[in-house]
Amino acid sequence: MRPPQAMPAESVVGAPRPVGRPDQVPPGMPGGAPAGPARSAAPPRPQPAAVHHAVLCVNAPSMAASGPDGQLRGQGLHGFYRSGVRVLARMELRIGGMEPLPLQGTLTSAAQARFLGAVRIPGDLDPDPALTVERLRHADGIETVTVRNTGSRPARLPLEIALGTDLGPVGEIAAGHRPPDLPGQVQSAGLRWAGPTHSAVVSAKPSPHAVLAGAGVLRWDLEVQPGARWSVELRTELESTTPGPRPPGGRGTGVPLPWSEPEVRSDDPRVQSLVPRALDALGGLLFADPDRPTDLYPASGAPWRFGLAPADALWAARLMLPLGTRLAAGTLRALARRQQLAPPAGQGGPGQRPEGLLPGALRHGGPELPPTCTATEATLLFVTVLAEAWRWGLPRHEVAELLPAAERALGALRDGLVDGFVTDLSRPVEERAAHPVAARAEVQAQAHRAALHGAELLDAFGRPGAEEWRSWAAGLRGRFRDRFWIDDLSGGRPAAGLAPGGQQLPAVASSFVHLLDPGLCADGGRHESLLDREQTRVLAQRLAAPELDSGWGLRTLSAKSPRFNPLGHRSGAVRVHETALAIAGLAEAGHENEAGALLEGLLGAAAHFEGRLPEMYAGEQRVPGCPPVPHPTACHPAAVSAAGAVHAVFALAGVRPDVPGGRVLVRPASTAPLGELQLTGLRVAGEPFSVRVSRIGVAMVEEASAELQLVAR
Repeated sequence: MRPPQAMPAESVVGAPRPVGRPDQVPPGMPGGAPAGPARSAAPPRPQPAAVHHAVLCVNAPSMAASGPDGQLRGQGLHGFYRSGVRVLARMELRIGGMEPLPLQGTLTSAAQARFLGAVRIPGDLDPDPALTVERLRHADGIETVTVRNTGSRPARLPLEIALGTDLGPVGEIAAGHRPPDLPGQVQSAGLRWAGPTHSAVVSAKPSPHAVLAGAGVLRWDLEVQPGARWSVELRTELESTTPGPRPPGGRGTGVPLPWSEPEVRSDDPRVQSLVPRALDALGGLLFADPDRPTDLYPASGAPWRFGLAPADALWAARLMLPLGTRLAAGTLRALARRQQLAPPAGQGGPGQRPEGLLPGALRHGGPELPPTCTATEATLLFVTVLAEAWRWGLPRHEVAELLPAAERALGALRDGLVDGFVTDLSRPVEERAAHPVAARAEVQAQAHRAALHGAELLDAFGRPGAEEWRSWAAGLRGRFRDRFWIDDLSGGRPAAGLAPGGQQLPAVASSFVHLLDPGLCADGGRHESLLDREQTRVLAQRLAAPELDSGWGLRTLSAKSPRFNPLGHRSGAVRVHETALAIAGLAEAGHENEAGALLEGLLGAAAHFEGRLPEMYAGEQRVPGCPPVPHPTACHPAAVSAAGAVHAVFALAGVRPDVPGGRVLVRPASTAPLGELQLTGLRVAGEPFSVRVSRIGVAMVEEASAELQLVAR
């Protein structure tokens, strides 16, 4: 399989996942890029940076990473970054020649961290430390250092901050490569470093008493009286020295968040910390499209994919629809501008990628399944997000503007069929015929959903082709139930995929959850699933069994597999957004006990991660007294895990709108796994919507648009 074409440079900030991450398809492997010519023994590949213990502040397009002590040591991923460049690699503080004893290092928000240390004054007979050193860090490159003297005598000692940088690209640094430090130069109240394409400047206020450019040290001679404090602000800035395309920026001053800020109350206190912290994390990942700065979209995650990954951005936007349609609208418009268009007449040819395709990388599918084409996933998901945003209240004129892009995406689906199934839409037609690849089960579910959503949009806006797509979706349901279902002694299960010859791939994986996600349709209903009712019941039992449910969430691969690896990206780790999709899908399909068990695992894990769920964590079995094991290379924060955590909670209220039809259905989980749940500040039809679910699973709508008819089932 040929990897999809690289994303346009203007749509990516920073770098893709570093070399060595297991979910990147290596060259020469099935599904990867062609292998190069044979080489002599290569030097060992550097160990990729691990971030599971890092304190990572994020405020797109900037981030900062350090250990819990707050020192930036130039090791691993340590440093301040902006637009994919390490602006500052080292910021090591010493007072009186000593590093402060670290006491605490924690995030106070997605963008800010606080580090606290203690220092004993030399010669002080009191066993308690008299000095505390507080560092308040913002991802944008501002750090305030405050020294407090709580002792009984003046503290007279030097404060030194050693600085340095390599101006290296985040992709190389994350892969374990360490560029050499650049020489520093004195500049006004600080230091400056110049590289081939960028320069970095650190300035201090108040100005240091001495600047040692060769050592990269700023020095202040302190005299802090008892009960007094002294502070300095350090500001790190990046300057470009060469012209180039303007990189995406962050959410500008005065630009509101593209979602409402809800109030969540529940008998389960874990929910009340999970939702606001998830939204805070997602807010730190927001980029503004350079072509239209009011269009905001989420980066996939930090630090590894701190840029636009279309499939992840669309998933996050879709899962956030209960809080409004603005994130979906901005993401859809940004991606429509990056959609593959037909070449000018006479300029097409063999190898031309299909019109309507969205960019996307090829990701490793695990040891038992072929790679996943995220270009295919994003292209199909575009249609679904547009249709569901319309149901939630995206204005008709905004939908109409995006409809041509949805029609092109449907065209790519039509042109990408192989024997009635969908494989990899990103490959040219002649390549699909010459080198067929497996048809994955979740891709069929995504294509089926896109076809039905596309038919609804075409009908509503007077475009032709709706019946063709409904007919194709019905045929796919029949083919899927006939060829993808495996009958066995356990009651049966879906095949994870079909090999090119039609052989079923028997892997048991978390990707099955996509079969429980048929999508929102008219009157707040659900589209028909690829599985029938009995097959859905059997799948629900399979997802709830210990082979997939770790107790902390769904494993990506069954624990019974000989290839199971609890730290494998697709061979056993727990991916948060797939667990969230399972919770919502199971609850909507009537399997509420299974949904509640998975929700308990997710909330339990969230409590150990202080309400800030990472992209994934180890799929080890939950045992009393042991927290979930972090994954060393998980994005943290990650857009799909943050949005997924919110979605898992909101899905239990069962709010399913059909704004074009003037109706909203409210059907909460009757088992009420969170006890009483009150959601205030949702958005339906652009208006506030509030609902309260009692402890016996009865919903009461407390606020809604007067234009909507409320329906309860």
